[in-house]
Amino acid sequence: MKLASLKDGRDGRLVVVSKDLQRYLPAEPATLQAALDNWAKVRPALEDLARRVDAGDGKAFDEASCDSPLPRAYQWADGSAYVNHVELVRKARGAEMPASFWTDPLMYQGGSDSFLGPRENIAMADEAWGIDFEAEIVVVTDDVPMGVSATDALNHIQLVMLVNDVSLRNLIPGELAKGFGFFQSKPSSAFSPVAVTPDELGEAWDEGKLRLPLLSTLNGELFGRPDAGVDMTFHFGQLIAHAAKSRPLCAGCIIGSGTVSNKLNDGPGKPIADGGVGYSCIAEIRTIETINDGKPSTSFMQFGDRIRIEMNDANGASIFGSIDQVVEKYEGP
Repeated sequence: MKLASLKDGRDGRLVVVSKDLQRYLPAEPATLQAALDNWAKVRPALEDLARRVDAGDGKAFDEASCDSPLPRAYQWADGSAYVNHVELVRKARGAEMPASFWTDPLMYQGGSDSFLGPRENIAMADEAWGIDFEAEIVVVTDDVPMGVSATDALNHIQLVMLVNDVSLRNLIPGELAKGFGFFQSKPSSAFSPVAVTPDELGEAWDEGKLRLPLLSTLNGELFGRPDAGVDMTFHFGQLIAHAAKSRPLCAGCIIGSGTVSNKLNDGPGKPIADGGVGYSCIAEIRTIETINDGKPSTSFMQFGDRIRIEMNDANGASIFGSIDQVVEKYEGP
C-alpha cells in the first residue's frame, strides 16, 4: 500500500496511491497522522482503496501536488546507522572515533514542525553556510512502548519513506562545540511524495533494512547509488529501540537511518566515475578528498543547484516517487 498527502492546509489530504504511482483515491480519515493514530482500525479500509486504485480506479496522480506524507510530525529522530560515514567524517577532521559508536547508535532530535514538500525548493540565506543534501531512508512507527526490544520494534514500523535531511555543514562545528547538539545547522527536511508499507517492498525489506540502491542525482549527474542494505550497522529495529529506551514513541514518529554510505573493499567509497557507488551527501566526497589530497575540491551546493533523490525497484520502477529540489536564495519574511 502506498500513501501520500496532497497539499491541503497544514496537514495535507490523505490519499491512497497506485503501485505504479499513476492514480490516487481520497481516503478517510483526512490526514495521515489521524490514520496512524488509529492504524489497526483504519488500515483495512485503506487496503481496500489500494486494491481499487491498483485495479484502475481513481484520478491521475501528480507528485508535484504532494506535501510531505506527514507535513509535520510529533517526532523526527535521525540516527547514524552507516558508521562508515561517521568514521570518515571524523577522520577528515583528525578526530578518533570511540569504539562505542559501533555498538551504541548515534541519534539526534530534529525539527519536525516545518517539513518541506518533495518538490519544494531549499531556501537558504547564505551559500557560505555549506548547504548539503543527505539522502536517507526513514520509517514511521505506530505507538511504541518505552523499553521495546530491537526485535519487537520491527513490528511497530508501519511506513517507509525517503528523506533529504538538509545540512548546513559550515554551521555544524560551531554548534557542536557548544556541547548541546544541532539546531541552526539542521533546517527543514524534505520527504518522498509517497510513503509505503513494508510489505509493498517485498524481499527488498529484510529484517529492518531496505536492500536497494538509493539514487542521488546532483545537477543532472548521478552522484550516488549506494545500497541501503549494505554497511548498515544498526537496523531500524535497533534504532527504534534506542529512541524508546527512556520514553515511549507516539504514532507518527519518524526515525531516520542517517546518510546511506557504502565502503569499497573495506576502504572509503569512490565516485561513480572511478568505479564506486558514489555518495549520498557532498560532505562524504569532501572528506575523502581531504584524506587523499589534504583538502576538499568539491564545493557544497550553490544557489540554482538541483538535487533529486529516489529509489527504484528491481524492475526499474520508482517506489516512493522523487524528491526534486532546487537551492534558492532566501529573501526574508
